[in-house]
Amino acid sequence: MRLPKYRLKAERSLMVFEFTSQGPKGHIPKLVKYSETNLKDMYNLAFGDKDIKTGQINDTIISNNGDSDMVLATVVSTVYAFTDKYPDVWIF
Repeated sequence: MRLPKYRLKAERSLMVFEFTSQGPKGHIPKLVKYSETNLKDMYNLAFGDKDIKTGQINDTIISNNGDSDMVLATVVSTVYAFTDKYPDVWIF
């Protein structure tokens, strides 16, 4: 993908990534989390706004901050980083 991306912060394990969407509705923190499933080598990708109170993902909010291409490109870049570190896994 050759679209602009947001700068990412990641945990050492590359299981959690954080970035900030910037647009007309302000600065909105986002999270991407990878978690194991009950299937061998299968991971779930969860994405959404970061709930400031809990630190968890809220994937029910539609923030519409006018930067969906950049947000999508950033999420995709986490897939590349994650699979570079864990090349034998599948992502759901």
